[in-house]
Amino acid sequence: MENTVVVGAQFGDEGKAKITDLLAENADVIIRYQGGSNAGHTVVYNNKKYKFHLIPSGILYENKICFLGAGVVIKPDDFKKELDELMTEGIPEERFKKALKINPLAHITMPWHTEIDGYSENSLGANKIGTTKKGIGPTYTDKYARIGFRVEDLFNEETLKTKLDVILPQKNKQLEKIYSLKTYTMDEALEICRKYREIFAPYVCFEWQKVLDDAKRNKTILFEGAQGVLLDIDYGTYPYVTSSNPVGGGAAVGASMGPLTIKEVIGVFKAYITRVGEGPFVTELTDETGKKIQDIGAEFGATTGRPRRCGWFDAVIAKYSVLVGGISSVALTKLDVFDTFSEIKLCTAYKNRLTGEVTEYYPTNVYTHKDFEPVYETFKGWMTSTSDIKEFDKLPKEAKIYLKRLEEVMGASIKIVSTGADRTQTMFIK
Repeated sequence: MENTVVVGAQFGDEGKAKITDLLAENADVIIRYQGGSNAGHTVVYNNKKYKFHLIPSGILYENKICFLGAGVVIKPDDFKKELDELMTEGIPEERFKKALKINPLAHITMPWHTEIDGYSENSLGANKIGTTKKGIGPTYTDKYARIGFRVEDLFNEETLKTKLDVILPQKNKQLEKIYSLKTYTMDEALEICRKYREIFAPYVCFEWQKVLDDAKRNKTILFEGAQGVLLDIDYGTYPYVTSSNPVGGGAAVGASMGPLTIKEVIGVFKAYITRVGEGPFVTELTDETGKKIQDIGAEFGATTGRPRRCGWFDAVIAKYSVLVGGISSVALTKLDVFDTFSEIKLCTAYKNRLTGEVTEYYPTNVYTHKDFEPVYETFKGWMTSTSDIKEFDKLPKEAKIYLKRLEEVMGASIKIVSTGADRTQTMFIK
């Protein structure tokens, strides 16, 4: 395997964790490059479910290096909770101490970030974004405003006090005057930071340049993204997006690697499409068909538990994701969800209800999406189980026809097909 990025190619929740888990077996280093604990990945390994939010799922394997990159924002309490839960599930503590590493340049989600996030989301009412209220957006906001805290700041008391002297008065004024939220004294803030230092101490890699330089020269690297292309801060359904860059290009920056390190970008798509939270969704099904997809696919958010909105596969979005996400090949998940569907639809274009104009290219102004309706092609279903099929040639003819058409409209080859949650329910297409 060459150095590979795994990108969510829809609205997140495409099954990236399973694909990452499969590829991690052949990688030496797994680097999570963006996002925070707002991400949720579920991996089925040895018939056991593991839930990941921050920690790369490569930790399931021995003798791997699992890095949280500089582009990640880390909420310390969530990080510790996830560690404790994974240890309870049987992953030994020594493996974490040996394999798990945090780039000291990663930013920290402070308590006020979570409080501001919750206040801001609730105050929007009907116009809410649909955030997880984990403080991710406010953390990135402070990062770019140059008033954020990095992990490395915790380990120098003088630096920490100097930064708090500058940042705390600004933040308290904001908390009090704008949000009517609790303010923090210097002693309270220092105590919080010292607690975080204790949490991070076993995992911070101050030799990250040496470790990554060695990885770049001698090891195979897997770059793990969170969320999806349509939630990208620049290319997603703005403002209904996350606060980072899940696209393939984001891996080079968030993982502290140059773009030439990356050899392949695998975009993960479901055989249909889902979305958690608010925002436009042209192919959304609010009828019994949508409910059937939701029930069979167990479409509920791993982080929030919220039901996912479901719809037919949207090739307009897919072609856009291949372009801006830098996707070179495709992993398609949950093909088996359609095993009992006599008819399957595929959206290949949008039609403007007002003008009658038809477009195959994604309209980036999401406020116009209410004027579009999907243009569908209809396919005959295969009406037989695919969950135990391990070879592409043994798939039903109707399934192969559907997959071939997906390749044509996306403009990228499907290399992996998943027909169930277990890692063995996967086929690789040469």
